Amino acid sequence: MTTDTLTRTAELARIRAQAQGGPGPEATAQQHGRGKLTARERIGLLLDEGSFTEIEPLRRHRATGFGLEAKRPHTDGVVTGWGTVHGRTVFVYAHDFRIFGGALGEAHAQKIHKLMDLAAAAGSPLVSLNDGAGARIQEGVSALAGYGGIFTRNVRSSGVIPQISVMLGPCAGGAAYSPALTDFVFMVRGISQMFITGPDVVQAVTGERVSHDGLGGADVHAAVSGVAAAAYDDEESCLEDVRHLLSLLPANNRELPPATEPSDTPGRRCDALLELVPGEPNQAYDMRAVIEEIVDDGEFFEVQAGWAGNLLCALARLDGHVVGVVANQPAETAGVLDIHAAEKGARFVQFCDAFSIPLVTLVDVPGFLPGVGQEHQGIIRHGAKLLYAYCNATVPRVQLILRKAYGGAYIVMDSRSIGADLSLAWPTNEIAVMGAEGAANVVFRREIAAADDPEAVRAQRIKEYRAELMHPYYAAERGLVDDVIDPRETRSVLIRSLAMLRGKHADLPSRKHGNPPL
Repeated sequence: MTTDTLTRTAELARIRAQAQGGPGPEATAQQHGRGKLTARERIGLLLDEGSFTEIEPLRRHRATGFGLEAKRPHTDGVVTGWGTVHGRTVFVYAHDFRIFGGALGEAHAQKIHKLMDLAAAAGSPLVSLNDGAGARIQEGVSALAGYGGIFTRNVRSSGVIPQISVMLGPCAGGAAYSPALTDFVFMVRGISQMFITGPDVVQAVTGERVSHDGLGGADVHAAVSGVAAAAYDDEESCLEDVRHLLSLLPANNRELPPATEPSDTPGRRCDALLELVPGEPNQAYDMRAVIEEIVDDGEFFEVQAGWAGNLLCALARLDGHVVGVVANQPAETAGVLDIHAAEKGARFVQFCDAFSIPLVTLVDVPGFLPGVGQEHQGIIRHGAKLLYAYCNATVPRVQLILRKAYGGAYIVMDSRSIGADLSLAWPTNEIAVMGAEGAANVVFRREIAAADDPEAVRAQRIKEYRAELMHPYYAAERGLVDDVIDPRETRSVLIRSLAMLRGKHADLPSRKHGNPPL
């Protein structure tokens, strides 16, 4: 090796060390003082140890004016590259708040564009670790155009590769739309906020006083707006859950979700289900306990657990194979479907369908939530979103009716009539247009009103209606339910059913795209 080569190699090592070190110990200390990790520390937590390969670490901006020409740090405030999570390739970019506050400029955006294009070409998931102050004001419209390129790539990759946004700092204005276009958004309490207009603008325009966290903090988006899939107390637990989620997802839409060797017995009887679910249809219980009893090792990853709690959406495994579980939650508002529940379920069903994840739907639903507010806010349109998502799904679909399945909500919750491959029911099922009490009041209204003892007549007619039209085998006798099963055999029946459907192929009509009720 020549002296010149040695000199150049030493120079390269120095420049690389400088790029990896960032703006210096003082800036790092300030970042830690805010309760936040650095971009590279976060990547280290997300990826398998020693697996990260960085691209464009030497990139620098070429903007001038406002003193920018005198400040041209390497990386331009974003670290980009790929590595592995549980041995599988994942692409990642992380804003470096220590450099320009993580603000996006032209070079910064181009690095992200290149990484997104690589992720799509390689067919591997993309994770963004967001901690930036929005567009770099000094670069003007060039910075805004950079966001447009990110949004376009988010949409083009939607349903092609999994996209996960992790919010680890501020995200305001147009920058918030990129996370909104991805599949899952994770947030950390105390350090992450998302909003279109900040507290100062809100107060100036509306007079409302609100803090940053009160306007767009982690708990707001996890429990009120529904933007976030989950909220965490610290970055470490957040990124560990991102790793867990990635272990359940396929690399792209051309692959099946990764299967594992099951440690749970496929034929395990679920005796506890007889005690977990009360026979009385109006008695509440926690559907999470039912899911826990059925799936492998009682483990499942719930999405948006804090929002629209009357509907549960979770990823789990049955005999080592990933499934998406959609379930009514009787412990919250009796498990009725409302606007938020329909939106939550529709998006989850659509995601599972895009990435070949079979759907298991657990039904115990008394109907759609009645009320002037729901009607005026568009329950018809929003409820149709869940209906559309199920009707459009081509993955294996199995419906299991535990107790109540009333009215339009029964149809929407993946009934045979809208394309479920199999519909199963427990002997406690009640499938009907409405509950026996409501039906009797409508059908026998005049007779009850004219009776000498209206309550006795009402009770008799309720009993007759339930015996005639709501007995457990009524739907099975008419082919609307494929089988009535022993609850204790639920796990083994679901596993056998999904194994049979694993080779399912269904074609959609030839069209550019449908027109769902957005």
